[in-house]
Amino acid sequence: MSEKPVLQNGTDLYEAKYRAAGDHTKKAPGSILIVEDSKTQAEYLRAILENEGYHTVLAMNGCEALEQIAVDRPMMVLTDIVMPEMDGYELCCRIKQDKKSSGIPVILVTRLFDTEDVIKGLAAGADDFIIKPFKPAYIHSRITSILSHLEKPDPDELSPGFEVTVANTTYMISAGRLRIFNILLSTYEAAVNNNRELQEAHEQLNAFNEELVSSNEQLLQAANDLRKSNIALEYENTERKRVEEALAEANKKLNLLSSITRHDINNQLLILNGYVELLHGEIPDPSLEDYFSRIAKASSQITSMIRFTKDYEEIGIRAPVWHDLQVLVNNVEKGVIPGQVTIKNDLPAGIEVFTDPLIVKVFFNLIDNAIRHGGDQITTIRFSFKESNGDRMIVCEDDGDGVSTEDKEKIFSRGFGKNTGFGLPICREILEITGITIKENGVPGKGARFEIFAPSGTFREKG
Repeated sequence: MSEKPVLQNGTDLYEAKYRAAGDHTKKAPGSILIVEDSKTQAEYLRAILENEGYHTVLAMNGCEALEQIAVDRPMMVLTDIVMPEMDGYELCCRIKQDKKSSGIPVILVTRLFDTEDVIKGLAAGADDFIIKPFKPAYIHSRITSILSHLEKPDPDELSPGFEVTVANTTYMISAGRLRIFNILLSTYEAAVNNNRELQEAHEQLNAFNEELVSSNEQLLQAANDLRKSNIALEYENTERKRVEEALAEANKKLNLLSSITRHDINNQLLILNGYVELLHGEIPDPSLEDYFSRIAKASSQITSMIRFTKDYEEIGIRAPVWHDLQVLVNNVEKGVIPGQVTIKNDLPAGIEVFTDPLIVKVFFNLIDNAIRHGGDQITTIRFSFKESNGDRMIVCEDDGDGVSTEDKEKIFSRGFGKNTGFGLPICREILEITGITIKENGVPGKGARFEIFAPSGTFREKG
């Protein structure tokens, strides 16, 4: 036969035959009997054959197949080899030995095969083999070949046959040369086709390996770059730590200098105030009273400025930590003398805020300011927690006089108001260390309302 299993353009031989036949293949009358104990395999074969226009009948084993053949003779039998009760070889022998059914072509369907498999099939009288796994075009090719051979009987089929010994077993082969040749060609084509698919899989595997090698090289390069970045980052962190230690040491020295200077200035102010008071007593001149008042006021302002520098010096000295809001307000309340004012702590339990430790003084100052500047009508200071659309807010509100519209932002400026020391300007700076903001949104005449807004990451629930 001059045909090759694979054409020059790479087309599968079975596919080529399938395309060439198309819908012009003449379908023989009768049905094809499928003998298969696997329901899945049986239905798959049935779908392929019925799609080709053949009528099919199913049998689960050899015994059912013989019963079906006796009732309704099929034009062809496709049988699995490995089955319970009666295997495919025995079924093929029984069909070929019965004069009523000996003319029915039998194709053995098998997954694995070797030389002995082929010889067993020939000895059993099989007309062809179908190797699993198979494709529709392959099934079409084998059935078409069998049907074409029915029209051209093999002149050697009536020969007495010959013996073949394989694996110490002797088999009697009665098939003619043409049938033996066709079976051998069929198995050869199947082997070539499987080899081609194996080559394609091997080529795909090689391509995948090349991609994998390339990916590994890229990963190694990325890992190398990352290692270099880590080294640079480690060096940068070391330098940053060295700078931070130097800044901490410098800050420590500046704080010490500030403390000494503040102490010396306070001593000089005490002396100055003492001499001014003595002078005031020695010169009881009403015309000089205004001057003495201005000196006392200037001295008081200097004292306030010195106190402010001390308060400001403490900001940012210690690292921010988590504070329980409810506990924080309870502790601050213990250090305040509210008088006739009631402090209500409606903050929920377990809510924590990440701030500078001086947050204690912020809450103290909010309560102290409300008591000092709330006027005669103030009766209640209330702390609460609001959360809406991801925004979290601490609210400190009272029912006092409130803050005028024009002063809502001025109260956070240093030097505004009485400036008793630890005021709202420093409160704002303490909160801003961790990105928290504060503003006054109360209604003038109906009470002050301080709203403290916290960005993501500065609030959490315990646990």
